[in-house]
Amino acid sequence: MGAPVRPVRAADVPCLTALLDQLGYPNEPDAVARRLASILEAPAKQILVAVPDDDSRIDGYISVERRLPLEQDELVEITGLVVDSAVRRSGVGRTLVNAAEQWALRQGLRTVVVRSNVVRPESHPFYEGIGYERKKTSHIYRKELRPG
Repeated sequence: MGAPVRPVRAADVPCLTALLDQLGYPNEPDAVARRLASILEAPAKQILVAVPDDDSRIDGYISVERRLPLEQDELVEITGLVVDSAVRRSGVGRTLVNAAEQWALRQGLRTVVVRSNVVRPESHPFYEGIGYERKKTSHIYRKELRPG
């Protein structure tokens, strides 16, 4: 079902940068490469990519992290899911989520959570359609700190 999935590689930076841009997160390739290098060194984090059989491009990626909040048992959180606009609604997203769930199980974890922004209403029925239940709605607040 769906495209082949493999772990991300440093050489994938140009494709990842283009996918981030499609989602409205423009980045410089150097910045993506720097962050990716840190992620590749972190055993509690994983990025998986969906590729065609010839591995000539990336059709989408999913990023996951092990999380241990104080208030509940350890779980896996999907921290990013992007599917190229040219292949959306083809099963790539479902394939990536399934691969992330399998990663969670290999980590010995049985709970996966995902946050879905209210400005992306098309993603809500996607997650509900693959068995995720809405647990709460919240706001995210951000503050940029200045040293000194």
